[in-house]
Amino acid sequence: MIERAEVTGVLLAGGRGQRMGGVDKGWLSLGGIPLVQHALQRLSPQVGQIVISANRHVDRYRRLGYPVVSDPMPDYPGPLTGVLGALQVVSTPWVLLAPVDMPWLPADMLSRLADGIGEADIAVAHDGERLQPLIVLMRSSLREDLSQWLASGGGKVVAWYDRHHWCQVDFSAHRVRLANLNTPQQHAWAERYDVDVNASQGSHDE
Repeated sequence: MIERAEVTGVLLAGGRGQRMGGVDKGWLSLGGIPLVQHALQRLSPQVGQIVISANRHVDRYRRLGYPVVSDPMPDYPGPLTGVLGALQVVSTPWVLLAPVDMPWLPADMLSRLADGIGEADIAVAHDGERLQPLIVLMRSSLREDLSQWLASGGGKVVAWYDRHHWCQVDFSAHRVRLANLNTPQQHAWAERYDVDVNASQGSHDE
């Protein structure tokens, strides 16, 4: 059984946001609240500590009250570099990854992944239609392998998972809650349907 105190939540907010016009998605507003605060409200009750991975507006993120780390490699090489930066500072045996652009993260995300991980090193959510490769519970002891793999030119998330014992965990009951906001159109949809999503999905995971 993996306890909350054994897990650091890693909120991934370091992307370029290219499909959103290059904005820092953590500070996009949804219902008058920045996406980063939506994600923190969902993530923080599930974990013992939180680290935010961010490459822009670092001081602004720090004012939220959590440690902030930036990519240890230049030029935004991908989300795994943000994961590595976080792994270099965490002290817990497990980390729970979540992207900043998922405002409706399931409240039982950790417990579902922990129940499904078995003897694996990495558990990844599957929403019933596709893998969600950044909704992940993983061992922090993988930091050295990740560092070496990135230094050798690796970058694709699932390709790195394939180096280890990993498994998929069914989140099909929470598919709407795993919607992420990548484009202005998706952001506009979220503004219209935020209340409906929370009302219709809340009974499944609260």
